[in-house]
Amino acid sequence: MRSVTMTGRLLLDTHVFLWAVRAPEKLSTRVVALLEDRSNELLVCSGTPWELAIKYRSGKLPEAGPVITDYAATLLRLGASSLPISHSHSIQAGLLDWDHRDPFDRLLAGVAVIEGLPLVSRDEVFDSLPEVSRVW
Repeated sequence: MRSVTMTGRLLLDTHVFLWAVRAPEKLSTRVVALLEDRSNELLVCSGTPWELAIKYRSGKLPEAGPVITDYAATLLRLGASSLPISHSHSIQAGLLDWDHRDPFDRLLAGVAVIEGLPLVSRDEVFDSLPEVSRVW
């Protein structure tokens, strides 16, 4: 993981968003401090509820049910904003020179690159992308 200078704007990976609202004990001390620092703008990709819903429906994330049911209010309680997916994000995600096939991870990486945002994630797979700065 590269050292990251905080920009004040942070893109949350899906698991970070879910853990922040349902299981904060799973977050690193650094991430908890970043989420609690109200000078940071917390952003959640609009692909996140899609990922949560798919994984909830498939049984992979049963704990996501209440978050999906009350998604907008959950964002507000966390102090986060939804970041819409643009065609530029989608194109960047598809063109990344990265063998990783998970479409949700690719989308997050594309958004992080286009927006110049550090990605708050436990997932080390992002470290193989020099264009993405991962924070954990």
